[in-house]
Amino acid sequence: ALAAAPDLAEAVARWHAWLSGERRMAGHTQTAYGRDLRTFLIFLANHLAHPPSLADLCELKTMDLRAYLARRRTSGLSATSTARALSTIRTFFRYLERRHGVGNPAIRTIRTPKLPQSLPKAISIEDAAKTLDMAEALAKEPWIAARDAAILCLLYGCGLRIGEALALNRRDAPKSDVVTILGKGGKERLVPVLPVVLKAVAEYQRLCPYGSDPDDPL
Repeated sequence: ALAAAPDLAEAVARWHAWLSGERRMAGHTQTAYGRDLRTFLIFLANHLAHPPSLADLCELKTMDLRAYLARRRTSGLSATSTARALSTIRTFFRYLERRHGVGNPAIRTIRTPKLPQSLPKAISIEDAAKTLDMAEALAKEPWIAARDAAILCLLYGCGLRIGEALALNRRDAPKSDVVTILGKGGKERLVPVLPVVLKAVAEYQRLCPYGSDPDDPL
């Protein structure tokens, strides 16, 4: 059972219906939202010594919310997990304010925990091959399969950022073992091109029914 008074439990049920109906949120994402909110309400039930109601949410102070964050820290939960949980709670409070007239400015005073910065990791050769196979298998038309394969080859085979790959025009398509890329800050760099990338881009261009002008997006 949800650790909440009847009026809050009903609001939570309507919130879930709103997430799946109007927001069209994916099922697994909605499940994660529900889990985060349920954990918060369990904390409040223990913190307040009774199941929280809508009125209780209105009266929460900054110190109450900080106590919730402190409990997560002492429980060993990561900053990433807490940041996601805070996002869920903020989403719920915004919903309550708009649909139920229940507001609490204290939620705006809580800062999201600083997340540890980590360098991106390259996927393995095996995973790259599986990604290519899956993209081609899921495509509805041959030219779309070729397009997705070409993009993935540019990302993995040339090390391009997604923005760099999508910014290429037809005149920029690689035609030799080197291609010039305009990167961050308007800086150009020469990028080596593997034969498999040349083949994938050429096959996509052969099949693509759109864009023949050199200035058209690749």
